[in-house]
Amino acid sequence: MAENVGNVAAPSAFTFASAEEIKHDHQAYSVLHWGFVALPIIAGLDKFARILCDWEHYLAPQFAQILGAATTMQIVGIIEIIAGLGVAFKPRFFAPVVAVWLWGIIVNLLVLGGYYDVALRDFGLSLGALSLWRLSQHFDTGKTQKM
Repeated sequence: MAENVGNVAAPSAFTFASAEEIKHDHQAYSVLHWGFVALPIIAGLDKFARILCDWEHYLAPQFAQILGAATTMQIVGIIEIIAGLGVAFKPRFFAPVVAVWLWGIIVNLLVLGGYYDVALRDFGLSLGALSLWRLSQHFDTGKTQKM
């Protein structure tokens, strides 16, 4: 039975999820999993192709002066591709990497100034990456699961 904590029912130690609830959770996991595979890989590849935008405009001058804006963004692209591939194969380990990476991007955008809307969007994406990490604790176990 559920215990009432405040106005919220807390599940007891013997509450189990139904197969339908697990299926819905797995669907949410899959959306986040493959989204966080595709998005970093696409953004990483575009650091070289420059189809989506000129990424160097989003780089704070303090960071651009270290290796130059173009080289820095290519390194960023390589890291994003690796992170996306890592999420593809082991989201339990790489989803937090993506979240921390997004926090680094947010710091860069705050230092740069003027792109607070993008920083806020990236914070939302980092919450998605953390949600993927949490779901992966259940679904990325290395065991084959049938859904």
